[in-house]
Amino acid sequence: MGGGPSLGMGSRAARLRSAVRAFVRFSRASPVNMSATALVALVLFAALLGPWLAPHPPDAMSLTERLHPPSSAHPFGTDDYGRDLLSRVIAGARISIEVVLIVLSLSVGLGTILGAVAGLAGGLADEIIMRVTDLFLAFPVLILAAAIAATLGGNLTTTMIALAAVYWPWYARLVRGQVLSLREREYVFASRTFGASAWWIIRVHLLPNVMPFVIVQVSLDVGYVILATSSLSFLGLGAQAPTPEWGAMLTDARAFIRDDWWFATFPGMALATTVFGFNLLGDGLRDWLDPRLRSR
Repeated sequence: MGGGPSLGMGSRAARLRSAVRAFVRFSRASPVNMSATALVALVLFAALLGPWLAPHPPDAMSLTERLHPPSSAHPFGTDDYGRDLLSRVIAGARISIEVVLIVLSLSVGLGTILGAVAGLAGGLADEIIMRVTDLFLAFPVLILAAAIAATLGGNLTTTMIALAAVYWPWYARLVRGQVLSLREREYVFASRTFGASAWWIIRVHLLPNVMPFVIVQVSLDVGYVILATSSLSFLGLGAQAPTPEWGAMLTDARAFIRDDWWFATFPGMALATTVFGFNLLGDGLRDWLDPRLRSR
């Protein structure tokens, strides 16, 4: 009777060890994977430990130190309000990761459910879901997100809602395509024959086979979501002052870019490095999880 919790903890520990081993194998598979892992780990490290790593409060102003170049006291220099740019760049990493987690959680959740229902049910349900999906996909992502954010009022919350609204159709289409290829397999047909419910088939048979494709797409979309968030903030439709978001920081730096190079350089480098790292990670995961590519 007392062995149940222990067995559950042992199973969780075994899964954790297996995940760690898989991660180590992925990192060692190629120099590109190792570089991607290092860059992403650096961003996550800054996001998690930002409050303890930042040498100054990110919003602390000192007008006597405004637009100081990089120095020992301020390694990235200061902005037009005398705020330490290194502290603000580190704080921006946390904001970017939080936005990504919220946007992709909403997008993947909604898109996966609708795509699985459309692919498995077919008929009228499939037609309705796919036509709504096509309606969203008919517009460029950034333009549609900007329109939604402007309609709802430009701030970071509406930016996340807007981006979730424009990213879920990609997951719905991806999952539907995979479900269509899986629903006629023998094990799915056998489950239907024995009276299994649609939800049971989705949970047991379809989602485990679809999730590797979703994981790869998520890893590729992380960089795009960060870039889109910064783009909307740069346009004034995202984070508002004094939020230390990288796109908003670049907006503030536009007027000083010719004389005070550090103001725009370091937030831009943080943004470019983060997007590059996650793109490398996505490419590496795609090659590593796809046996056809891995065998080349």
